[in-house]
Amino acid sequence: MSKKLHLVSLGCNKNLVDSEVMLGRLAEYELSDDASEADVLIVNTCGFIEAAKQESLDTIFTLHQKRKKGSLLVVSGCLTQRYKEELQKELPEVDLFTGVGDYNKIDEIINKKNNYFSDSTYLIDDEKRVITGSGYHTYIKLSEGCNQTCSFCAIPGFKGKLHSRSLESIKKELLRLTKDGFYDFSFISQDSSSYLRDLGIKDGLEQLIDLAETIKGVKSARILYLYPTTATDELIHKIIDSKIFHNYFDMPIQHINDEMLKRMKRGANSRRIKELLHMMREAKDSFLRTGFIVGHPQESDGEFEELCEFVKEFDFDRVSIFAYSDEEDTLAFEMEDKIPQEIIDKRVELLNEIVENKITKSLEKEIGRETTVVIEGESSEHELFYGAKKLIWDREIDGEILINESLIGELQIGKCYKAKATQLAGDKLLATVSATA
Repeated sequence: MSKKLHLVSLGCNKNLVDSEVMLGRLAEYELSDDASEADVLIVNTCGFIEAAKQESLDTIFTLHQKRKKGSLLVVSGCLTQRYKEELQKELPEVDLFTGVGDYNKIDEIINKKNNYFSDSTYLIDDEKRVITGSGYHTYIKLSEGCNQTCSFCAIPGFKGKLHSRSLESIKKELLRLTKDGFYDFSFISQDSSSYLRDLGIKDGLEQLIDLAETIKGVKSARILYLYPTTATDELIHKIIDSKIFHNYFDMPIQHINDEMLKRMKRGANSRRIKELLHMMREAKDSFLRTGFIVGHPQESDGEFEELCEFVKEFDFDRVSIFAYSDEEDTLAFEMEDKIPQEIIDKRVELLNEIVENKITKSLEKEIGRETTVVIEGESSEHELFYGAKKLIWDREIDGEILINESLIGELQIGKCYKAKATQLAGDKLLATVSATA
């Protein structure tokens, strides 16, 4: 009888790719949703901010309580890399620890039952992943680490400097995945617009776009996490001109006040950020996603109000808001004039209200329009609806469209159709499918 594996992947979709590499290395195990019957349990942790760290620890304790006698509890990822000495001392519940450099050695680590932390940077290369959650879409990781010095971010401290994959490595992965039927790709890294800059190549992402367009099976693509100082005008125009890459622009800008941008060590000023955003917004059928940090040390009431006014005025489609997390080993951790938590919470609440109105307006603009959607499966609302997304949207994070009528009969999961949104129900669009795309 085959052994059973239960894996929990926490944090970002970069982590998800690493988890899929581990699933590929452990293909002899039968996957199980039931932690209590698993022979091996893995938690791929996130250690970015306090809330993520707590979620990782809670998950570890929960799985330990559920596990059967004789099973193996393995913890990997950012949290263990960042706090490897402390966690090995303080978590006797865990059998094996490993970090962020050894996902392709997870089978060896389990077989030898030894903790392992590599000093090298792991770049996926010709690894067969077990793609989860979709039969048509997946994430392609471009690089590890980051060369930026943002005041609030601890990632370079435990993930190191930027290390880019080669174009040849990405080409091999795309060829294999398209052969397996995947056609929609999200290219992702900590700072995607810096791709290949560690190798002295300033137009790496433009070269990636050219590469993807030569691969027949790549029909739909988007880039996640552009950075304001490395996203050039040429890159934005390259995306706009592409027949495969959507005009999907995900650029976390964190703030808009110039003094706050300086404190955050973001590099670009508000004028440059607005130039980029307007260039993106003016592109045909563009979709703009960004993120802001609220309550960074020394953020004044006036600076926060400037941010709120900017979000009210600018036409974003999606916005993520993060309360500042005071992380050791960051520049912000050493700053004076920390904002009290109750003020941070109030500011987050105020900005959330603005953002909710902004997203509602973005969704309302879709009503009456015909667009290309892809069927994801049964909806999250009811078994009578199909769940779908606009093809331009990224999976899961940009929303769900409920298909409540089809004029062409039965629909197929993973296939693209023409659909028209008819109304907005809460935070979800209802749409009718009229034709195949």
